[in-house]
Amino acid sequence: MVWFARLRRLLIGKKLDPLDKSTRQHIVLVSFLAWIGLGADGLSSSCYGPEEAFLALGHNDHLALFLAVATAATVFIIALAYNQVIELFPSGGGGYKAATRLIGPYAGLVSGAALMVDYVLTIAISVASGGDALFSLLPANLLVWKLTTEIVLVMLLILLNLRGMKESIWILMPIFLGFLVTHVFLIGYGIAHHAGQIHTLLPDALSDTRKMAGDLGWVFVLSLFLRAYSLGGGTYTGLEAVSNNVNLLAEPRVRTGRWTMFYMAVSLSITAGGIILLYLLWNAHAMPGMTLNAVVFQQIIAQFNPGSPGINHIALAVVLTLEGGLLMVGANTGFLAGPAVLANMAADRWVPRQFRQLSSRMVTQNGVLVMGVSALAILVWSGGAVSVLVVLYSINVFLTFSLSLYGLCRHWWKRRLYTRQWRRRLAMAMLGLCVTGFILMVTLVEKFTEGGWLTLLVTSSVIAVCLLIKRHYDHTQRLMASVDAVYSVKMDWEESLELLPTDPAASTAVFFIGANRGAGMYTLRHAMEKFPNGFHNYIFVAVGEVDRQNFDGEGTLANLQLKIENSLHYFTTYCASRGLPAKAYSAFGSDPLEELSQLSAQVANDFPHCVFFAGRLVFGRSTFATRILHNQLPMAMQRLLDRRRRQMVIVPIHMPEKRWTVPRDARHIR
Repeated sequence: MVWFARLRRLLIGKKLDPLDKSTRQHIVLVSFLAWIGLGADGLSSSCYGPEEAFLALGHNDHLALFLAVATAATVFIIALAYNQVIELFPSGGGGYKAATRLIGPYAGLVSGAALMVDYVLTIAISVASGGDALFSLLPANLLVWKLTTEIVLVMLLILLNLRGMKESIWILMPIFLGFLVTHVFLIGYGIAHHAGQIHTLLPDALSDTRKMAGDLGWVFVLSLFLRAYSLGGGTYTGLEAVSNNVNLLAEPRVRTGRWTMFYMAVSLSITAGGIILLYLLWNAHAMPGMTLNAVVFQQIIAQFNPGSPGINHIALAVVLTLEGGLLMVGANTGFLAGPAVLANMAADRWVPRQFRQLSSRMVTQNGVLVMGVSALAILVWSGGAVSVLVVLYSINVFLTFSLSLYGLCRHWWKRRLYTRQWRRRLAMAMLGLCVTGFILMVTLVEKFTEGGWLTLLVTSSVIAVCLLIKRHYDHTQRLMASVDAVYSVKMDWEESLELLPTDPAASTAVFFIGANRGAGMYTLRHAMEKFPNGFHNYIFVAVGEVDRQNFDGEGTLANLQLKIENSLHYFTTYCASRGLPAKAYSAFGSDPLEELSQLSAQVANDFPHCVFFAGRLVFGRSTFATRILHNQLPMAMQRLLDRRRRQMVIVPIHMPEKRWTVPRDARHIR
């Protein structure tokens, strides 16, 4: 399978060493790259969020001026409030960790489940919207290929993100910058062209608003405005992405995160607020087969370059192509932030632990694949219809916003006696909570019958599955604690014993050691009892798995190394206390199977007459779910060693369904 390994390396890239200090330098993001990689989702929302808000005003265009100001202000309110999340949780986790730590684990579960669904929808709706923009430039008979093209694009994004976050950002950067330059120019020119009426814009808007209020009442005016403001809530999605990935920002993380949020807030407020202002100034109205952005940009380009319809059409095509391309870049945010949420939830045992694992490229590969496959399923189910997906989109992100900001309010109120600036921070969090909570309630009411109920149903189903997974992991943890208490041996003489030298030519027992000392001791004792005097050497092999949490910094990696060293020292010292020659081997990497494969080959070369042993959890009723939720490493190693013609014994460690009882044969282990 050498050709497969070469193909994999060509597509995904060469393996990175997690213990090499240059590896982290290779993958961390400075604020500029983070703005592109994580801010594209927010910026891409200017392609559809402002339009939905403006259209909700109907014929009352004069309110658009206030809507533009409110949109720009809301961007900064949420961004400033979320700076507090970055400060409090510099290791990442964002809305999920804020809700978990500041409110409680179940609030965190709701926030995490909402973010999971939201990021899948981010990928689906961004690709679908980008497909609409691109195919609007092509003949109608090619529309049948739209869904197929979108599926191919999602698969391409999956491949890019399997190579690494920074690699995907470098490839997508020209699209992001092209969109930003063209739209800032069009917005600037479009506003400057109507500079003569800017000074009358506010008085006219106030006059028309007073007249409308006199005819229909202020309650109606305020209700109409707030409804339009809330329905443009899609504009603000994506602002939470930075807080989810703070751990992947360049040091100092908090400062880098603040600058990234600043870039996001400025770019989004200018584009979203500016586009709404363009709608008003250029008297934009919906036209069949065209977005409002296309309508107003067409007018601006025609005014900028009159008399050249062919060139103007090409220029508009370039602008719309960049919009479609930016939506693809926005979809990439789902591949960056979604796996980060899954990794943090896996650390708390809400989802399978495999979502914490990193690939050889230091990428949360399982999360990337789940996000991509789920987005593909939703695209196929919806037929790539943006009108269906947009209904499902905004509810979950504002649920997360509201939970996070409520948690901040609780935090600063509790800290009021210990923090001087608590009033300012609390006020900002409360303002953000009022804004996001209001948008959430209006969106729920407006969109519930149009399909919002489906979002709530899907999110509730994810929560229910997470509760079942957590219940199983908690039960298993209690059982493993019992195993550890029953079978582990307390040793007070660890430092005073010296290891006896091993004999490479003698028979050797090799043990794969995991995190649970009791399970390892059970396996060791099993080998001693079943093969009395059968082995001269006792070798212990352990791999430190570098997952998402362990790769946060040098301190966490050092703790992992110390933990593995202490575990191996425990077993070798136990053998020394019984007069048995022992030796330890260790390795660290993101793929435990690959590292164990290399270590086992090294051990077999050093001790040719060896037999391998590993313990394996056996549940009362083994199901497909338990096989998914738990490590199948022993079985994989047995298959690998079989191919090498090496013998491996798997020792079953039975996990009863009922309360753990101490086995009769446990007492003599001590």
